[in-house]
Amino acid sequence: MQKTLLIIGLCASSAAFAATEVKPLSMDGEFGFISTTGNTETTSFKGKLAAHQELDMWSNDFVLESLYKKDDVNGESKTTAQKYFMSGQGNYKLTNPDHRLFGFVSYEDDKFSSYDYQSTVAAGWQQKLWEDKTSKFSYSIGPGYSFSQKRDTVDANGNVIKGETDNGMIVRGALDYQWKISDTATFKQLFSTEVGSENTKSKSETSVSAQINGSLSLKVSLIMDHNSEVAATKENLDTQTAVTVVYTFF
Repeated sequence: MQKTLLIIGLCASSAAFAATEVKPLSMDGEFGFISTTGNTETTSFKGKLAAHQELDMWSNDFVLESLYKKDDVNGESKTTAQKYFMSGQGNYKLTNPDHRLFGFVSYEDDKFSSYDYQSTVAAGWQQKLWEDKTSKFSYSIGPGYSFSQKRDTVDANGNVIKGETDNGMIVRGALDYQWKISDTATFKQLFSTEVGSENTKSKSETSVSAQINGSLSLKVSLIMDHNSEVAATKENLDTQTAVTVVYTFF
C-alpha cells in the first residue's frame, strides 16, 4: 500500500507542475537496444524520457527511465537486469531567478538490487552558480525523507528472512554541470547523493553526446549507482556503460 501511495504521489506532483505551463517544454527520448544470437544470446534495452519546463516562476525537470537485460545462462534464457526509475523536481524562482527553492521526489524499482524499492522526498535550496554560452553549473541541497524496503533473503538452512523497512531522514545534495564542447557536442556531469543513518545512496552520470542532425544525437554515458548498505551477496556499486540514440521531440 505504501509503495502504491509513493507512485501516486510522484505522478500527482508531476501533474501539478505541468498544469502551470506557460512557456515551451523540451523533451528528449533516449533509446538503446542490443541483441546477439549464436554462441552468445543476449537482449539489452535501455530507454529514457527527460523533460524540462521553464515557466515564469518555476523551472521543472522530469525523468523516466528503464533498463532490461536477458542473457543465455547455461542454455536457459534468464532476465539478468530489470530496473525502473522516475523522478520530478520543481524549482521555485525567488527575486533573483538564479536562487530557488526546490521540491524533489523519486521512485526506483531494481529487481536485482538489495531493495524491493527505494523512494525519496526532499526539499531545500537550489542555485544556478553560472550560465554562459558554453557552460552552466547548478547545485541543490536540503533535507528529506527516504522510504525503502529490503528484499527477503534466504539463510543457509533455507529459511526466508523478511526484508526490513528502512525509512528515515536524509540530506540530499545534487550537482549539474553541462559544457558545450562545440556546436554539435555536449558534455554533462550529473551527481546526487542521499545521506541517511541507515544507507547512503549516490548516483553519477557522465555523458558526451554528438548531434547527428537537428533532432537526433548519439550519446555515450557511464552511470554509477552506489548504496552503502547492501546484502552480503550484492555489490555496493553498479555501473552501466551505454551507447544510445537521443531524439529531441521539441
